[in-house]
Parts: sequence; C-alpha cells; structure tokens
Amino acid sequence: MTLQDTTPNTSISKDATWWRQAAVYQIYPRSFADSNADGLGDLKGITSRVNYLKTLGIDAVWLSPFYPSALADGGYDVDDYRNVDPRLGTLEDFDQMTQQLHHAGIKVIVDIVPNHSSNLHEWFQAALASPKGSAERDRYIFRDGAGPNGELPPADWESIFGGPAWEPVGDGQWYLHLFAKEQPDFNWANNEVREDFLKTLRFWSDRGVDGFRVDVAHALTKDVALSDLPSKAELDAHPWDGTHPIWDRDEVHEIYAQWRQVFNEYDPPRIAVAEAWTNSDRRPAYARSTGLGQAFNFDLLQADFDAAAFKKIISFNLDQANIAGSSTTWVYSNHDVVRHATRYGLPLAGDPDSAKKWLLHGADPSVMDAELGLRRARAATLLELALPGCAYLYQGEELGLPEVTEISDEQRQDPAFFKNKGVEVGRDGCRVPIPWEAEGPSFGFGEVQPHLPQPESFGSLSVAAQNGNQGSTLELYREALRLRRELQSDESLQWLDASEGVLSFVRPNGWISVTNFSAQPQTLPEGTLLLSSAPLDEAGRLPAATTAWLRAK
Repeated sequence: MTLQDTTPNTSISKDATWWRQAAVYQIYPRSFADSNADGLGDLKGITSRVNYLKTLGIDAVWLSPFYPSALADGGYDVDDYRNVDPRLGTLEDFDQMTQQLHHAGIKVIVDIVPNHSSNLHEWFQAALASPKGSAERDRYIFRDGAGPNGELPPADWESIFGGPAWEPVGDGQWYLHLFAKEQPDFNWANNEVREDFLKTLRFWSDRGVDGFRVDVAHALTKDVALSDLPSKAELDAHPWDGTHPIWDRDEVHEIYAQWRQVFNEYDPPRIAVAEAWTNSDRRPAYARSTGLGQAFNFDLLQADFDAAAFKKIISFNLDQANIAGSSTTWVYSNHDVVRHATRYGLPLAGDPDSAKKWLLHGADPSVMDAELGLRRARAATLLELALPGCAYLYQGEELGLPEVTEISDEQRQDPAFFKNKGVEVGRDGCRVPIPWEAEGPSFGFGEVQPHLPQPESFGSLSVAAQNGNQGSTLELYREALRLRRELQSDESLQWLDASEGVLSFVRPNGWISVTNFSAQPQTLPEGTLLLSSAPLDEAGRLPAATTAWLRAK
C-alpha cells in the first residue's frame, strides 16, 4: 500500500527546507510508552503521547529502530527492514502514528541501519546455508580463514563492542562484524544490496516518512578484497583521509548520491542525517545537497562545560555548515551516551580523553554533583536552542533525567557491557523508560515493570510532577522551544564582547543569548529578558551555570 501524498497532512509543512533549523526529538521506542502492558514501549504508545509532543513544541521526531529484531543491540540488529517488530506493533500502527504526528504538525524521521543486518535476516540465513563463493554469501563480507584449515580469523581485527570482528561459520570461512557477532556487515560492493536499500528508502517514504537518520554512515564501503588483510595495528595507524580500509572511504558518497536521487523523487524531498563519527573536516561531504544533506556534529556532546571550548566548536561547525551548504546540528544526549545532566555534574576534564571516558564507560555516582549537572545541562540546552542550525533532543532530557546507574548485571541488555564486562557499563543507563506519572509500577510508562528498571527518583522528575510547574525543566523546554520558533532568523550569529568565561552572541533579529560558564555572577547586556535557565540574582545579574535570552532594545 502506497501512502505518498494520500495521507491527510493538514498541519504538516511542505517547506523543503523545514529541517535546517528544526528541533528534532529522538524517541527510543522501546522506552517511550507501553500501550499493552508487556513492559516494552511500542508504536501505539507513541501515538498516545502525540499531544505531549505537540505541546512540547518540537518540529520532528526521530524514531530509533522499531523493526523486527532479536535485540542483540537494542534494535540495531535488523531482521526485516520493511516491517515492524510484532512486539512494537504493525505497519498499520506505524501508519496511524505517522498520520497523527503529521496532523500535529510533526515530521517523522526513522533510523535506517545500512552497515549491517541481523544474523537472523533472511539473506544472512541464506548465506549460511549456501557454499562459499555463492551469490548469497556475496551480499555479506565472507573471507577464508587463516591457518591450514581456515581455523584462524582472516585478520586480528576487533569489533567496536570488544572481541574479534570475524566470526567462523564452520566451513573454513569467517564473516565480518564490526559490531556484535549478531550484526554481520553487508557487502556494499554488491549491487543487490544497493538496490534493496533503495527499495527500503522508497517503502518508508511512500508511507509518509519525512527523513532518515543513517546509522554508521561512514562505514559502508570497505576495501577488504585483498587476500592479505591489514593487521589491527595497520588499521589503527591508517589516517582517516578517504582511503582507510574500513572507515570513511571516499566511495561511500557514491551510495549517498544514489540515495539523494530517491529522496528527490518526493515533494518535499526526503531528508537524511548521517551518523558519521569521522574527522570533523570530513563531515561536510556527508551533508552536501548531493548526498544525505545533513550530518551529526557531536563536538559539543564531547566537550566539557567550558566557554572557550564551546565558542571554538560553534564557530568551526557554522563554518563547516557553510562549506557543505547545509545547516549544522547540535546535540548533547542520545541513546548511545551518558545523559548530559549527569556528564555535567562530573568534575571538569583534567585530560583530553576524559570526556570520551565518560561517554564510553558511564559515570561514577560517587563523584557526581547532580544539582550542578542539571543546572549546567539547562544552561547548555538554552544556549543550544539559540544557535543557528538544527537541535536534536533526546527523550527525557526535557525532564532533566540523569543517567541511571542502579542497574544490576542481570538486568543489563547492552552488548557493550557483556563484551567488556568490568570495563564498560554500557548504554542501558540512558535507555531506561521515561516517567510519565509520579507513582505506579512504571511511573506511567505502562502498567507493569518496564524492561529496564527505573529509580525511585523518577517520580519527582515525571511529566506529571513537572507539568505546569513554573521553573521545572519541562516548562523551561516548552517555553524555550516556543520562543525559538518565534525568534528564529537566518542561520548566522555575531559574537558579542563578554567577560572571560562568558559566551554571548546575537542573532540578526536582536535575539541575544548569554551563558555564564564562570563561577561569578555576570552583568547582562542591555535588553529585555525573555527567559533564563535559572533565576537572576537579587542584583539582576546572571548566576554561574546559567543562560539568559534577551531581546535587544
């Protein structure tokens, strides 16, 4: 069934540039709302919360994978790219959800996972049942093993989650999986793979999807045809200059040029954003109008709460966006990293790897200042929402949710934890279901205990507890998003003179944002106060770890 241009979108914009300065809200479907009391969030649960999303003031939702999956990696191990996991609903449920979101004026972006499938995907099962050298195996990356009988892996590569990146299949061949062994990598030199993904893009676009978030966008094309594969040491030493055997190869953009042709078949054209963890100066290639059109900028996400670092990152990425002819993206939290309300409560970095350490290994609650973390997070978010470009928000950050650390080993689900037990705590702490009510077995998420445990503190952070509560984080987000829409201008800013530790800029229409990263209260510039992330002091000054918006006089 094709729904292109037939679903009544009475409130949805046809503006082809809607995405350039949108506020996009990421939903991790399994942890958003449970409609059928099985402890797992689902599509009907999302539909039931459309009014909440509308009153929040977002422009679009991005849905993490909802496809059939054995959940070896939180749904990023996809069994079927053109269906819905039965535990989460049906295609009809998806259509109804999309229609309701569109009626509310909210666009729909879905995750697409092109680097790898699940090992339960029908193609991979056919590959296992077929001999080496077969067409079925050519859809993936199979190689003969080393050693007399192929009993050793083709190379000593390691997967992102730890352990070997090659898995034996019992006949002397091994397959590549850059992530979990349940996630075999596709062979993108195979035209059948390329054509099938074009089919998938059209399938969801025809159902009304407005765009795609492209998982691991920088890893699709690989130079692994050589009989002598490079060693792990050689991989690690190879520059990311477009010729790396695995990551960010120049020819990946040939794939996205094909995708762009599909996107442009629709009115308005479908959009896409690349998850491309690569050198910052190589991101514009993904964001070009002839490619995906936008790429995630994770630089603020990896930065300490520091004025000089923020200013350098913001200036650089606005310049990079101009090079690409795109708009930049700003993000602090998502389903893969420690929530920023927790990160900002940690001691400031003493070494350049400390931010990455907290991203990968979680936070030590014994050294965390939760109150300071939330205060900084509110200030950082208000700064983010004042910047030119697209803001990506993660479900629950509007409630000020912290990273959940009270998860036992038995309750954890993330393969990163199991592959590196004792080293990485994994990403479950940011994927805990969000609280809607102040009490109940799952704080309104559903009627039974959820698939990941919620701490008791979630009741006081719930939507019900914050709704209408002036000064709450939820109401701060609502007012900021409302004002952002009202004040929005072209994609530029001018830096203003400010004291050390203070970041201040003005947008073309006189919208001023001032963030105090210092420890001392600061005098605000002339203007009418519109909003602040915390109250001003008695002298009308901006306290530490606070952002204020003003309208210039």
